[in-house]
Amino acid sequence: MAYICYSPIKSGKKMYNKLVFNIKPLGFMWETTDPFLFCVHHADAYPAGNEELGPAASLAGRHLGQDFTLKDGWRMYHGTKIPGFPAHPHRGFETITIVLNGIVDHSDSHGAAGRYGNGDVQWMTAGSGLQHAEMFPLLNRDRGNPLDLFQIWLNLPKSKKFVPPHFSMLWAKSIPIIEVKDKNEKTTRITLVAGHFGDTQAPAPAPDSWAANPENEVGIWLIDMPAEAEWAIPPASPGPRRLLYFYDGTKILVGGIEINSQYAIEMLPDQEIIVESGDKPARLLFLQGKPIGEPVSQYGPFVMNTQSEIQQAINDFRKTQFGGWPWPRFDNVHDRQKGRFARYANGKVETPE
Repeated sequence: MAYICYSPIKSGKKMYNKLVFNIKPLGFMWETTDPFLFCVHHADAYPAGNEELGPAASLAGRHLGQDFTLKDGWRMYHGTKIPGFPAHPHRGFETITIVLNGIVDHSDSHGAAGRYGNGDVQWMTAGSGLQHAEMFPLLNRDRGNPLDLFQIWLNLPKSKKFVPPHFSMLWAKSIPIIEVKDKNEKTTRITLVAGHFGDTQAPAPAPDSWAANPENEVGIWLIDMPAEAEWAIPPASPGPRRLLYFYDGTKILVGGIEINSQYAIEMLPDQEIIVESGDKPARLLFLQGKPIGEPVSQYGPFVMNTQSEIQQAINDFRKTQFGGWPWPRFDNVHDRQKGRFARYANGKVETPE
């Protein structure tokens, strides 16, 4: 990872009660604003794995195939032997998967595959349509397999709904981490997945993404604050919408407003906003972007502009399976000994090393 240091914050008079609004509690799926569709935080304390890369623990009492209830600290989701999401289709939007801890195995209907995690990000454009599997292999047999990841759905404008599917890897070492010190030498760390902070630019997103045009001011940042720190969110233009998700900690102040953990805060985009952590460290996710401003019609994994386009997506998937499924199983995983890699549909193979 790249590290960039900035000088201490020099903040002026703080503005209270006018900068933040729409303070809402977080559910399992977090509410977002245009151009984002939603965000999910998966945090599972998986046990040691078995020979099949599933949990070496009883699955009794779980609603397998639809296991979204936290039991013993973890969930199987749609998996029945291995936790995760077996083959399923998408059309018309993008997924951005940020893995803070743990491993994800990717397989798709175009023959592409990958294994990524521990700071890596996958940026996938579903575009005209594909199937993919996102499985969470439990590689460690002698200890637990904790998983901590975000998946963010970013919409595509009408002009890009039918672009060819694409995915790229933003390997952890390529993602800038910015360190900002406050007047008391407390260091806040900003992991720059998308957008820019000062003169520092995140890695390029997928080429057809709404985020690919800098004028759309898309930003995806992970923020880690130590206890009793202060940090200023820099202003953008008046155009984007921006939300701050406080998902780990106890209390923070945002623009002078006290916020409890597990709440989202919408903020004015064109003003500097001061964030102050309490007596415990705070972890936050920041999303920003100019709205696409088009109608959204969604049916499960299809996101289009009209209901007739949704029906077309369903019919197209029934006819073509978006390329079929070239893997031996719908919950496909890779060999236990395999390291992190990406194999693209054109045959190119890439590793973080």
